[in-house]
Amino acid sequence: MAIQLKRSYKFAFRTALFIVIILTLSLVFFMWSNDKFDWPFLITCAIVTFVVSFLVIQSRIEKFIYRRIKRIYDDVSLLESSTLASRTVTTDMSTLTQEIEKFAQDKKIEIDTLKIREEYRKDFLGNVSHELKTPLFTVQGYIETLLDGALDDKSVRKKYLTRANKAVERLTYIVKDLDLITKLEAGELDVNWEVFDIIELIQNVFELLEMKTTKKQITLTFDMDYKTPIFVHADREKIRQVVTNLLVNSIKYGHPNGTTEISVENLIQNKVIIRVTDNGEGIPENHLPRLFERFYRVDQSRNRKEGGSGLGLAIVKHIIEAHEERIYVESEVDVGSEFSFTLEKSEEPTIHK
Repeated sequence: MAIQLKRSYKFAFRTALFIVIILTLSLVFFMWSNDKFDWPFLITCAIVTFVVSFLVIQSRIEKFIYRRIKRIYDDVSLLESSTLASRTVTTDMSTLTQEIEKFAQDKKIEIDTLKIREEYRKDFLGNVSHELKTPLFTVQGYIETLLDGALDDKSVRKKYLTRANKAVERLTYIVKDLDLITKLEAGELDVNWEVFDIIELIQNVFELLEMKTTKKQITLTFDMDYKTPIFVHADREKIRQVVTNLLVNSIKYGHPNGTTEISVENLIQNKVIIRVTDNGEGIPENHLPRLFERFYRVDQSRNRKEGGSGLGLAIVKHIIEAHEERIYVESEVDVGSEFSFTLEKSEEPTIHK
């Protein structure tokens, strides 16, 4: 640790001045008693006394303070503090006080962060165990029933195996989504940048979800007829998942014979905003700030019935943030919801022949 004595002379100055005053008054009294006033000697003596006293006091006090403050720095270094232990030793009290207060504030923030993470970890583990428990117990129950004798009844066997298969599918969705969001949060999934037509991608997702929309009697549509492509610079497959998750979410909680509409609008010169708007159930305003949290459910009973991993919107948020873009949500109960996100606009890619 580097040594740098940052001096404060106030204490030494005042103490030396106090000594000079006492000594000068004593000499004045002594000279007055002997009726021998020697002013040059008196002034010289006062100056010499002040200088010597000042230097001695400053030196001794500084060494005294330094030894004790050095212990504070050494103790702090045991805590591996990069904010204080790596600094030079200062004997200036105001500077030291500021450094200690900043160190204490940084430690408080660090402790608060650790507490939040611990609560988040407990909540996450509880949610994961709860999400996995339901399909696992369902599969276990059907298998045990079949092993207890229902295996010989073909109609029961097929029905139970079909239900067990659905539970396994849900379990697979949860595990795959957990793996994906863990990698996203750890920054282990790279963004594969490319230029593609966002209109074409959305149309492909419409076609993939045709069976779901037919079953729920929900119409997926654009807000207008896009006759020319709109090119964006992003990861095609990850944005496909974003659009799919938002549309699946809209289908799940949309009203029968409802509509989900997508629009692609120019936001600023180099940005477009994609809006996914439905006329479904809507989301109460108090739930909106936590909507993108992992496993957060607005309505527990409704979400259990609809299935899913409970990670769809969290994955959407992480993918959009990995692109350094923003996602927004607006909703009103019994009116509908609108999810929107931005992407970087691009020119049409050049095709080399």
